[in-house]
Order: sequence, then structure tokens, then C-alpha cells
Amino acid sequence: MDFIDQVREIAGRIAQRVDHVQTEEATKTGMVMPFINHVLGYNVFDPTEVVPEFTADVGKKKGEKVDYAIVRDGKPVILFECKRYGADLDKEQVSQLYRYFNTTAARFGVLTDGVVYRFFSDLEKPNIMDIKPFLEFNMLDIDESLVQELKKFTKSYFDVNAILTTANELKYTREIKRILGEQLSNPSEEFVRFFASQLYSGKMTKAVRERFVPITKNALHQFISDRISDRLKSALAGEETTSLMQKSEEPSASPDAGERVTNEELITEEELQAFYAVKAILHEVIPPTRLALRNRSGLGRSTVLLDDTNHKPICQFHFHRSAKHLGLYDEQKTERRVPIDDVDGIYSHAEQLKTTVGYYERAAAGADQ
Repeated sequence: MDFIDQVREIAGRIAQRVDHVQTEEATKTGMVMPFINHVLGYNVFDPTEVVPEFTADVGKKKGEKVDYAIVRDGKPVILFECKRYGADLDKEQVSQLYRYFNTTAARFGVLTDGVVYRFFSDLEKPNIMDIKPFLEFNMLDIDESLVQELKKFTKSYFDVNAILTTANELKYTREIKRILGEQLSNPSEEFVRFFASQLYSGKMTKAVRERFVPITKNALHQFISDRISDRLKSALAGEETTSLMQKSEEPSASPDAGERVTNEELITEEELQAFYAVKAILHEVIPPTRLALRNRSGLGRSTVLLDDTNHKPICQFHFHRSAKHLGLYDEQKTERRVPIDDVDGIYSHAEQLKTTVGYYERAAAGADQ
């Protein structure tokens, strides 16, 4: 099994447990231990590899414990501090990790709530743990670009130098992405001024800057949306070409063969753009080829389906009126309509869309057992 498949398998188990985890101890046993054991490959039941309640006396502090220490050659190399699932990791204290960095051989510290894993090192000052992590991995929102970085921490591939070689780049990349995210939501005066000064030749007054705030914000969102759409269109064009080639090699199917019906002539350009947005959101959890768009009413109401079946609705677009709505589905397949200003508004409901897919995937996994 490939490493990415191992990660996804454990992520699936964690997704099934999050609603039942209420305490820190439950987080450790139900989520963190499987991560250490099955993702990183260290035997949590072997104290020569994983030491629970690791103790290291720090100055006058005696008997303090960090939740887990991964040990190699008798020395701790990775320290884990665990918080209960759902805790705000930005506000949690990581005092043990900071103190143990000064007294142990460990070069890495991990703060986690069982879903989000933040990896720290001492990139800025030797033996003093950095305030900001250089890597953050979310088991319920897997970033495939970071899977290979996570793999470097596994038992088979662990190499301190290899990790540290890219740690600084990862840290700065993560912070730049965070800053860009903040600017997309709430552009700062300096950010707006940067663009406005290149477009506006008059005096840069407060009123001018305020006028450019929504313009800058909308332009950025449209630019990102256009780039995503272009890439998805290219990918879909490749899929359609492959599909046509395959069909030309196959015998004609009878009407009973389950012909796919999408009624493309009824689907508007706006609905198609919305479909691309949903594909972009869900590509991390399922292959885009499993998504289908149907419109049978011709009233500006199209439905995104998983595996092209009406029994697995993911969302519905209600664009036939001036006020646009996105239909979201819960575990009972009950639709809840939420207003959106435009197609970009779909991205605000990304987590619900992923959750809906999770309902069907868990049900399918249960049926296979």
C-alpha cells in the first residue's frame, strides 16, 4: 500500500471517531496513537520506540511529562504534546515542548488535537523551539503536496538532515499562504495601495484607497477562480478525450446498460463554473471523475451527484432566480438552502461539502464489511 493510501485509511478511521471523542485521553487512544502507529510506523506498544508520559527533569521542574516521545537509539527525536480534539491549538500552551527542547536530543516537537498535527523545530535559534510550526498536516483535509514531507517523519525514512533541508522553505511557504489568505478576506491598506498605485495616477487619498478595497478583493477572487476553472477545464477535456477513445473501442451499449444522462444543453455556463468549484473543493477527498452534474428540469436547478446516482446528492444549484442559493445535504439527505452572492460563495461551504461526501463513503465502507 502506498503511503498516501495509508494516510487516507487512517484519516477515514479518524473521521468516524471525531463525533465520539470528548476528552484528551480519548483523543490520544482513538486518534493520536493510530497516527503514530500506522502513519508514522512506530510501534506504540514498544517502549523502545514510543515512550508514553515521557519524563525529563528541567531545572527546578521535576517530574513533568510530555505525552509521547518517539525514541531512536535510546534518545528522543520527536516529542508529542496532545490536546483534546477540537481544542484551539493557537491558544493552547506548549510549555513542555519548549522546555524539553533545551534538555533532550529531540529536534522536533508536535502539537496535536488528533486531527491537526503541527511540527516545530529550532530553525531560528539552536535548542530553542520556534514559536511557529514549519509544517501543519490536517488528517481531515489532506494536502497532498505535504504528504511527502510527512513521510520523512516515518520510521523507515526518518532523517533529521533531510527534514531540516526543506523545513525553512515549508515554514516560509506556510506563512506566505496564511498572509495571502488574510489579504483575500480582508486586504490591508498596504496591500491595496500596492495595486492601486499601479493603476491610479491621481493622489492616493483615503477615499481612493477605500474604493479600491472591494475592487482588489474581487479581482483576487476572480483571478483564483479563473485559474482553477482553467485547470479543471483542461483536466476535463483530457478525461472526455479518453472517454471518447474508450467508447470507440467498445461495442454499443443497450439502453439497459445504464447510460449516463446529464442533459448538458440545459446546464448554464454559471452552473458549469459552480460544478468546477465543487470539483476543486472535493479533489482532495475523492477523484473528480466520481462527480456528475445533472439538470433535468431546465429551470436553472442542477444537482452534483457522487458516482452519478440520485441516491448520493452532494449539493444543488438554485440559480434560476436573481437570488442564488446553494442546496446542502445532511446525513439524512435533507436539503438546506443557503444564499450565495456568486459562484465564489461555494468555497465558504467547502467543509460541509466534504462532510456530505464523508457520509456516503462511510456508509459504503460499512456495507462492504
